[in-house]
Amino acid sequence: MTTTVDTAVTSRAAALDASGWGIRFRLVQVRNLCFWVFAVGVLGGIYEMFRYYGPGISSYGTGLRLGVVAFGIYTVPWLILLAYHNRYTRLPGNLLLAAFAWGAAAATFWIALPANGALLSLYGKAFGQAWVSDWGAGLTASINEEIAKGLALILMIGLAPRLVRSPFDGLIIGAYTGLGFQISEDILYAYNSTAGNFGADQAGSVWSIVLARSTSGLFGHVLFSAVFCSGIMWLLGRGERSHRLRGVLLMLGAMAAHGLWDNMSALGWQLAGNFGVLLLWIIVLPGADLLLLWLAFRLAVPQEQAWLRAILAPETETGLLTEAEVTAAAGGWRTRRRYRRAQSGHHGRQRAKHLLAAANDLAEEIAQAGGHNTQRVDHARSEITRLRTT
Repeated sequence: MTTTVDTAVTSRAAALDASGWGIRFRLVQVRNLCFWVFAVGVLGGIYEMFRYYGPGISSYGTGLRLGVVAFGIYTVPWLILLAYHNRYTRLPGNLLLAAFAWGAAAATFWIALPANGALLSLYGKAFGQAWVSDWGAGLTASINEEIAKGLALILMIGLAPRLVRSPFDGLIIGAYTGLGFQISEDILYAYNSTAGNFGADQAGSVWSIVLARSTSGLFGHVLFSAVFCSGIMWLLGRGERSHRLRGVLLMLGAMAAHGLWDNMSALGWQLAGNFGVLLLWIIVLPGADLLLLWLAFRLAVPQEQAWLRAILAPETETGLLTEAEVTAAAGGWRTRRRYRRAQSGHHGRQRAKHLLAAANDLAEEIAQAGGHNTQRVDHARSEITRLRTT
């Protein structure tokens, strides 16, 4: 029995070390070049943002404010969804906020806007403006914007190399970076629509953009950069095993999906006119994008789940948790649902739900304590005991 417990505790320590869970993230590191690149990028992006919006704020301020409010509300469900998926070896909130800030300011205004303009200008000189109108966006944004967002992950690795360890970390960081980029870009579209209509019916101009971008955004930057950044992690060899080819393919897949999304109308029209555009918008590309995200998620999540199981495994040796509970707490939503449904009665299922939540809370407290027993860890264990006797 003692040998089994010792083995489980050793595996827990190895999982905590490999995942980096519990290590605090510190953004301000004056001796780290990555911090200064991050600071210059975000501050430069904010400066360019003020330069862009400043001249028209008196004329189109209503449209800008409506865009900020509308897309600010749109951000909330995304944050809830991403927080749910950041539930295995959780990344700290301040790290994810930094990634969001890079996407919203640096990637959008400091890198993508000038880079896209320069590349479109070259395309125009080489192929003509008609070609640029049809195909330029997809062959520009898919390169510049994915690289710009991917830099957030590179900087986070430089700032927290022991914390950002797995492709799943890359997927989560990429999703938050993409969300920041997407919201910033959506507000920019709302402002441009208002300016394009010379300030007439600013609410109507913004509302049309909100409807279009909120729908298309379900399969947009959040998805693309999540896949792209998980690919970066595999390419850099930061997964459990080296899968550099997998990383390259996922990065290329994200860029291809982004390019096809931006060129959807032109491509659909070339294939089958209005019917082709409708088919691509409703069925083909959303399905392909979701399949790509599902593939990246399924490839990345097993390592996170294995770490979480290893962290909770010693609790089965002491009898605090059962094997089924550890498996469910470290599993996906289907595994958790199967476990809850296997309990008898409504109260049994409710108790199972709370037990799984308490098991995840215990794992987080253990990680924060570095695997040691502390007052907070003991309290988390006592909460599980209390739930069993309720």
